[in-house]
Amino acid sequence: MNKVYSKIESITGSVITVKADNVAYGELAEIETRFGKSLAEVNKIDGNIVSLQVFAGSRGVSTGDHIKFLGHQMEVSFSDDLLGRIFNGSAEPRDKGPALSDSLVTIGGPSVNPSKRIMARRMIRTGIPMIDMFNTLVVSQKLPIFSISGEPYNQLLARIAMQAEVDVIVLGGMGLKYDDYLYFKKTLEDGGALSRTVMFVHTAADPTVECQKIPDLSLAVAEQFALKGKDVLVLLTDMTNFADSMKEIAITQEQVPSNRGYPGDLYSQLASRYEKAVDFDNAGSVTILAVTTMPGDDVTHPVPDNTGYITEG
Repeated sequence: MNKVYSKIESITGSVITVKADNVAYGELAEIETRFGKSLAEVNKIDGNIVSLQVFAGSRGVSTGDHIKFLGHQMEVSFSDDLLGRIFNGSAEPRDKGPALSDSLVTIGGPSVNPSKRIMARRMIRTGIPMIDMFNTLVVSQKLPIFSISGEPYNQLLARIAMQAEVDVIVLGGMGLKYDDYLYFKKTLEDGGALSRTVMFVHTAADPTVECQKIPDLSLAVAEQFALKGKDVLVLLTDMTNFADSMKEIAITQEQVPSNRGYPGDLYSQLASRYEKAVDFDNAGSVTILAVTTMPGDDVTHPVPDNTGYITEG
């Protein structure tokens, strides 16, 4: 039985603190307020002092509200019913379709053992001459697209999603403008590619913590499709927004900042996502194509700089 706590020690921004025992890092909790229920995630443990990041923000949360720890990390439903669907960063439907709760898979798991990987040797045709001819996308590769603000990188990803010769497309959008979200949706619908696509979308108006979940949700679903023998192409945009959400949460937690205010584990956080690219023996594959914008067109910015090292780009 899950234990319920009825006292919140402090509320700072979207982070709340409670005294609790036998709680795991990354565990989900449910906060019951007078406005309804909200999810939170454990992101810091210091003895019996537990800090939780509230998904929807702490507005409406009071120190007397009840908190129930759920005993598991964030999970996402997996089945063929995901195809053609659009979800937010909490894995809840954004397309007004039915919620899915069968065959739950924990997100953010470890990467595949390198000894179980197959050497990359198969090409993915994207239909983009500059990629297919000069920077070929290979199955199980992690390929970055470095861009600057204002460039039509989302239009490029939408075109690749329609033309790429793969079985399944998983699109993860972080910090998207609502116009960009509608563009992806309309383009894939009109092009007939939505039926083979799963979309996880975080818009600029959504809670910051949901932005951090988009790559994990996308890659967890992609990995499950790959284990069923599908070749999956994961399109992520924009990884700089993902890093900025990490930065914002780290500042709230009063972590010691590193280069330009980003957390010290920026490299490992990015690498843990990119290393999910894999070609399974006797199964399918996961290939990652991710956009990283360079603030101020600065290639030495920590996010594109670290991304280049991770992807050997």
